[in-house]
Amino acid sequence: MKLHIYLFRHGQTYYNKKKVFTGWKDSKLTLQGINDAKKISEKLKNKKIDLAFQSHLSRSRETLKHVLKYHPECRRIITDDRIIERSYGNLQGMSHREFIKHYGKELFDIYHRSYDIPPPNGESIKMVEKRVLSFIDDMLFLMKKYKANVAISAHGNSMRPFRRYFEKLTIEEMMKLENPWDDYFEYVVEI
Repeated sequence: MKLHIYLFRHGQTYYNKKKVFTGWKDSKLTLQGINDAKKISEKLKNKKIDLAFQSHLSRSRETLKHVLKYHPECRRIITDDRIIERSYGNLQGMSHREFIKHYGKELFDIYHRSYDIPPPNGESIKMVEKRVLSFIDDMLFLMKKYKANVAISAHGNSMRPFRRYFEKLTIEEMMKLENPWDDYFEYVVEI
């Protein structure tokens, strides 16, 4: 039996639009972000979704809400913060431009795209990957137990380890990924 995972990023937020380190701050969807969520929902409307996952942040929940309006068959929505965005620690709420102005482009690149160097009081992608892999183990168990197709309303940086796992990417390939706001990735699991 083949089961399906539909992985997508939340729509654009106000912090995304303004190029602000968002992390665990709760930035709402812009009008474009709502349209992004609607595009994903249209693309997934003919798929079967039995189980859905979101983080507690409104951008994840609102995007999922748009997707699930076509899926009355979805039996359960689970909030699990192992799929939440990467914490940018002290940088959360600071604009990229402001950071570069005060600390330089080189340090910005390290904190923004390094695999194993976290920003002050924040998380590295390596740390995010550890919690996402733990989530994947539990998700695969639930999929097999309930024979469920799943939807995951994730975040840009939590999607990187998902994609690395399912697409068999190297760390370097994963770190170059740009995840769209208006599309999804589909993975098949055989049970």
